[in-house]
Amino acid sequence: MTDLPDRSPEQRLSDQSPEQRLPARREPAELVPAERFTAPPQAHSFGLTAERAGRIVRQSSNARWVAFLAVTLVAVFVIGYYFYELGVPGVANSSRMEKEVAAQQVTDVERGSRLFEANCARCHGAQGEGGIGPILNDQAKLLTHLTSKYITTVLTVGGRFVCGNPSSLMPAWLEPNGPLNYRNIEELVAFLRAPTTLTYRAVDPVTGEDIDATGWRDPSYALPAGATPVPDCWSAGLTGGTPAPSAAPGTPAPSGEATPAPSGGGGAAVVLKISAQGIAYDTASLEAPANTPFQIVFTNNDAGIPHNVSIHRDSPTGAEVWQGEIFSGVDTRTYDVPALPAGTYGFVCTVHPNMTGTLTVK
Repeated sequence: MTDLPDRSPEQRLSDQSPEQRLPARREPAELVPAERFTAPPQAHSFGLTAERAGRIVRQSSNARWVAFLAVTLVAVFVIGYYFYELGVPGVANSSRMEKEVAAQQVTDVERGSRLFEANCARCHGAQGEGGIGPILNDQAKLLTHLTSKYITTVLTVGGRFVCGNPSSLMPAWLEPNGPLNYRNIEELVAFLRAPTTLTYRAVDPVTGEDIDATGWRDPSYALPAGATPVPDCWSAGLTGGTPAPSAAPGTPAPSGEATPAPSGGGGAAVVLKISAQGIAYDTASLEAPANTPFQIVFTNNDAGIPHNVSIHRDSPTGAEVWQGEIFSGVDTRTYDVPALPAGTYGFVCTVHPNMTGTLTVK
């Protein structure tokens, strides 16, 4: 086929056979090996040299020693921390946990004392001696009756739980029915149940200064033989005492002074006059004749608060020799007191042990 001059290259290429369109064959050239990186002979060794094996052994030994020391340090720390928390056997006061519990108890009691002073002392007395409300510092009650559970229940639901009186003046203190939260209740219970062996800082109600105080509960106290159970309702305990029949009183003398009784009545020859107001006696001293019966005209001017007069040997905390009837004010009782030998006696209110005085018999 003759190429025609008027045909384009594309037309001429399309006129060729497939074999004619392939590139021309070339004779294969001799291959030249390419240059490459080479490693030192020891890199292709399949064994370990003595030096390298020694290094591996030393590294392995060091790693084992590091692991051993780490495990030992952890074990020593765990054992030391265990004894630090729980204490060393046979070593007193070596337990951090016990120290923290004791410190927290003191803190709770201190906070509870302030809560008691602010909310409870008005009715129960600054030292729990009672008043409008029942006594709280009585050892028999603290031992058998005023348990943590009982106190918590009373603070939660109010005084109706105590005597079943829906009109009780004791309100519920736990929120939402009262102003205190659960921690305040726990602190109050800690204060009321604090033992006499615990010392804490409190505020003196008179001076307002911080003082050292101790708890009310005596851990060594035991009920005496033949003791009667503490009544569930505190007002039931106000009916006790030695009833004093009313006798024809003479003309009362000023408080603390003796005056002869009118003749012909068969009563005592001497009448003493004493009154109570603001949970306190109006006199701190009385005098009576020795070996002669006498009378005490006692006026309770505290409305709704129980008082009485009881006589104790030597001091208000000595052995009781006579007790007058407990009654609530405002009211008056005339006590007939039997003859007493000469000596010094103390008189005290059975309900409020802070009300005291001295009786001189001569």
